[in-house]
Amino acid sequence: MFTGIVEEVGTVARIETLAAGARIELRCRAVLADLVPGSSVAVNGVCLTAVRAGAESFAADLAPETLERSNLGGLRVGSKVNLERPLSPTGRLGGHLVQGHVDGTGEFVALEALGDGNWWLKIRVPAEIERYIVFKGSVAIDGISLTAARVEGVEVAATILPHTYENTALASHRPGDRVNIECDVLAKYVEKLLAAFSGGAPAPRLTAEKLRDLGY
Repeated sequence: MFTGIVEEVGTVARIETLAAGARIELRCRAVLADLVPGSSVAVNGVCLTAVRAGAESFAADLAPETLERSNLGGLRVGSKVNLERPLSPTGRLGGHLVQGHVDGTGEFVALEALGDGNWWLKIRVPAEIERYIVFKGSVAIDGISLTAARVEGVEVAATILPHTYENTALASHRPGDRVNIECDVLAKYVEKLLAAFSGGAPAPRLTAEKLRDLGY
């Protein structure tokens, strides 16, 4: 389990194509402090298992599904990635509960300067997951815990604070790039419960008002 608070930006040092999937080596520093083979690390919001840990890098295997459902399949040597270790039992939940299970990829539309180091991020999300994102709700984009400041159909916008801009890989994106999206898991549970209450019929569209009525 992660929080969506990026610890550092790593760099892809090597990518090896395997018979099924791939192996990626990431150059980094902070997340290596207590990392051992078998440890979990969120890479652009995707939970990976370290298979090798060194003094300046670690390696992890990418399953075919991971390559297909996330933007990790598009990484190249030199690409920047967001890294986060799992939340410890004594840690603080600074963002929101992030599982590291990407729901799909969206399209990076723009990152517009607002002044004073703040930015306005715009992305397009797949239609099948748009219903899980609500105004002022939480969403993880490339592993970054963000608050949806505007939701207009499949276009979602969020304010990027100076600290987030300076300590994540967002600035390396260009329009048209794929970004990993993980919706708030609570929204998916609520949808399933609503469907059960309605006798198996499709759950009504989730809105901020509906979530408030349900006590969220």
